[in-house]
Amino acid sequence: MQHKLGDKTLLSVVLMLLTFGLVMIASAGVIYSETRFGDSYYFFKHQFFYGVIPGLLAMWFFQKIDYHYWRKVAVPFFFLAIIFLILVFVPGIGSRVYGASRWLQLGPFSFQPSEMAKLAVIIYLAAWLESRGAHRIKDVFEGLLPFLGIMGLVGLLIMKQPDTGTFGVIAFTSFAIFFISGARFNHLFSMAGLGALGLWILVKIEPYRFNRILAFLDPGADPQGIGYQINQALLAIGSGGLFGLGLGHSRQKFNYLPEPVGDSIFAVIGEEVGFIGAAILVTLFLMLALRGIKIAKNAPDMFGRLMATG
Repeated sequence: MQHKLGDKTLLSVVLMLLTFGLVMIASAGVIYSETRFGDSYYFFKHQFFYGVIPGLLAMWFFQKIDYHYWRKVAVPFFFLAIIFLILVFVPGIGSRVYGASRWLQLGPFSFQPSEMAKLAVIIYLAAWLESRGAHRIKDVFEGLLPFLGIMGLVGLLIMKQPDTGTFGVIAFTSFAIFFISGARFNHLFSMAGLGALGLWILVKIEPYRFNRILAFLDPGADPQGIGYQINQALLAIGSGGLFGLGLGHSRQKFNYLPEPVGDSIFAVIGEEVGFIGAAILVTLFLMLALRGIKIAKNAPDMFGRLMATG
């Protein structure tokens, strides 16, 4: 019965986050949707019909499958994700938006292969590390170097798009999985050092990344340039106060705040529902993480533990 019902607490938190997200997309995107598409609720409808409904159907379907099945398809699923990551660079198949090649267009549907890669990497690493065994994972040539090779391949394709944020999520998640699998601490410290070196190289190659760091540290240094988005976001959050201006009453979403339904949606949340509403949202994500940790801790085998960790 437990297999059929799944984790009720986890499901409840996910549904609350979905509901909260849909409400805020509808509110934050109303002006941007009207300006760009002539429909005030375009982003809400798109997210609901092409995101939430397919996602819920997929969740209902996949929760009926024993998670051990994913061990069998880990390799083909991983390489399928790699192929999709390559296809984003193919003209006519990949879609370039704001200078980044991150989307695949399949008829009326579009999706980011990097999102698929997040799941594929988790499943592949869980299956691969379990097959290695604790002794081989601790070995440099059978554990650390192959792991770095996997991360290097995925990182190369995602950073080429470029999508630093997504690769950061994948790298952090993979690091956690590698740690839980029993990797040596000196290997983990070496990886952290390599990560810091890689970040420094990325900053040197693309100066805009360094400028973003400077803008984050001192938003007032260039308020009309690189620091514009951060300043507008801070203004939105600050004006929200403790309880917010109320749903639909954000002022910054009126073309002051760049990407109000994307990068800047948390600022709109802070402005409309205030510190209390934003704190509730953060608490829900914290509950999601803690529930995931508990599920991983209680998993009956290493594959399940590593999957839940991811």
